[in-house]
Amino acid sequence: MDNKDSEAEIHPLKTEDVKAQENHENSVERRIISKQSSRLSRLSRWRTAAFFISLFLCLIIVFAFSFIIPCPERPVSERTWFRNYDNAVAYQFLAIEDVNEDKVQDVVFAFKASNSSNSFNRSCLDEGLPSPCAFVAAVSGTNGRVLWERPAAEEIEWMECGIKQLGGAEAPGCLVVGKPASLTAVDLRTGKVQWRQSSDFGTNYTVLTPVSVIPDVDSDGVQDLIIFIATGDKIKTFIHSGKNGKQIGSTGNLNMDGKARYIRLNLDSSPYFLFYTENSLYAYSLKDLYSAATGIEIKLPSVEQDPQWEKNIDHATHRLSLLSSGDIHYLAKIPGRSRENILVVNSKMATLINAQNLQTLWTLNVSHVVSEPLLGYYKPDVLGIVFESKIGPDRKKVMIVESGSGAVQWDLKLNSREESPGPATLSTADHRSAFLIWGEYQAAGNETRSSAPLQKLYLFHPSYTNVLLELRNSTDQIIAFNAALFERSRHACYVLLRGPQPSEEPGSVSLMKRKLKEDVSESRVIWLSQVAVDSEQYVRDRLYRMRFLSRV
Repeated sequence: MDNKDSEAEIHPLKTEDVKAQENHENSVERRIISKQSSRLSRLSRWRTAAFFISLFLCLIIVFAFSFIIPCPERPVSERTWFRNYDNAVAYQFLAIEDVNEDKVQDVVFAFKASNSSNSFNRSCLDEGLPSPCAFVAAVSGTNGRVLWERPAAEEIEWMECGIKQLGGAEAPGCLVVGKPASLTAVDLRTGKVQWRQSSDFGTNYTVLTPVSVIPDVDSDGVQDLIIFIATGDKIKTFIHSGKNGKQIGSTGNLNMDGKARYIRLNLDSSPYFLFYTENSLYAYSLKDLYSAATGIEIKLPSVEQDPQWEKNIDHATHRLSLLSSGDIHYLAKIPGRSRENILVVNSKMATLINAQNLQTLWTLNVSHVVSEPLLGYYKPDVLGIVFESKIGPDRKKVMIVESGSGAVQWDLKLNSREESPGPATLSTADHRSAFLIWGEYQAAGNETRSSAPLQKLYLFHPSYTNVLLELRNSTDQIIAFNAALFERSRHACYVLLRGPQPSEEPGSVSLMKRKLKEDVSESRVIWLSQVAVDSEQYVRDRLYRMRFLSRV
């Protein structure tokens, strides 16, 4: 300490310099810290401003999308609509397709008249056809507005819609088989003719339906068509390009022992065509049919022959040794666990055949079946088959049979006309089906009935096994009837096409779409047994609230 004091006394200026230097350094540090704090403060303010600006922009965008930019309008479907044509006749075709891509199903049908409706004012002469001629029309499922109308042929033998790639277009199309023999491809979206080809089917012919779509055999990138024409006991085979309609190869000939019909069966990569007459069953692979028409062996991985089936086919006659008895009335495909099975219906029984080993799975006594078997679900996700069989003059029996076992799950007897429409089914959200049946219910013990049975539409759902809902009574001649979900898993409707047929004098043709719920709310409840479980209004309300399911 003494040394320091003495040194300060000796060097007083040096001490003052050191203090001044220290003060200067401290001042510089404070300025640096102050500048850094100022920069950090400004940076913080910029960050805060950027955050609030971003938030403000996000709110503006959300506001714009929510209120300023309008959301796509969902089509509002009318509950009921009509489309009427005067001085016309109707063909027995109804197709349900989404024509205008609004996610609501539309209706495609055919009629014969001199002119189209006032909506398009087209005539037969526009397509070089004599008047009157057959028109194909598409009508909006939402409100019945005509989307397009097109003169297609002098007469229509058959029409099939929903064929993909037809004419090479991206949209599906409709194939019209006309008379005199012609094929016309119509774009489903616009109604424009993609191609038209005349053909020589011969005289007194019948088109075997439906027309089958086959893999692309002419390597033009578009799947092709095979058409079977019956003339007497012979079946002519025509293969046509799906792209331009031109015939591929020559006409093949198949010999049958009577009037034939057919179904197509897909066995993995082996498409087979089963032709059936009253007495015999014939089987042809697509490979055989193509080779017969072109003289060339087809080499496609999707067209092969099934070894098990080839063992059971007589290659000289192509008869299939499936059943010992003949008298076949209907042949139908029934989905199985691994592949489709075959339902054979003759005059006395129905038999389900395993398509893999051709063994009988079950038989059921059912005689005089009057309509094609229909698929539906009586139990949740358990496939059933609907049979309608004649049990007397103007009487029929409706049966729902489990497809796996052949067990009868439900049956009903009705009065019925000869020309009564067949049944229809709609899948419900409980994984069952609503069944739509035509006829006239007659209570047990009530023997009085009108001379001609009335045409009444009934709804049956397995949740009420002893209840029928009487939906409507129609006195008009029904040409075609169908039921469908017009929107995905909702908007259950049925469609009626009424009026004179082509063999009758022209008159008024009416196309109607009706929402099923509208009839349910006004329906009459019929108790099939004496025991009424719930009140009638409760039954109506519950079935009115029933939801539907679009199965893939």
